[in-house]
Amino acid sequence: CFKAHIGVNEETGLAHHVKTTSANEHDVTAVNNLMYGEENRMRGDSAYIGANKRKDTIVRNKKGKKIKYITKRKPSSIKELSKSVQFATKKTEKKKSSVRCKVENVFAVVKRLFGYRKTRYRGLQKQTAKNYIMFALANLYLADRKSLAV
Repeated sequence: CFKAHIGVNEETGLAHHVKTTSANEHDVTAVNNLMYGEENRMRGDSAYIGANKRKDTIVRNKKGKKIKYITKRKPSSIKELSKSVQFATKKTEKKKSSVRCKVENVFAVVKRLFGYRKTRYRGLQKQTAKNYIMFALANLYLADRKSLAV
């Protein structure tokens, strides 16, 4: 089994990086391969917690500005908080999710439109090539979506 990790532009919602790893590799190891160098923020779900604390973390972008790592909290950590703090925390987590949904939108196009749900064992290189093609097609579809709606 394999995992596909993608880097998505916050404004356009298009994938700019694709990284394929084996399923037993943790998500946080792929973070450095998902950045193009000019971002100010890196957003991720709870699987990317601790990405900013790794030794190989990219701390500054190409312009020298510090990159802010924003990750979603684990639901179990929210339950441990008091009720009043839980309410405020859930509001901030919802804001994080509203930006992260752009990543999920690209995956939805690949899974629903192209029917790519399960993989066969073909080797990492073949799977990576297939992922490049699938996400490139998803970018074409998403970029042309506004003209399709007319």
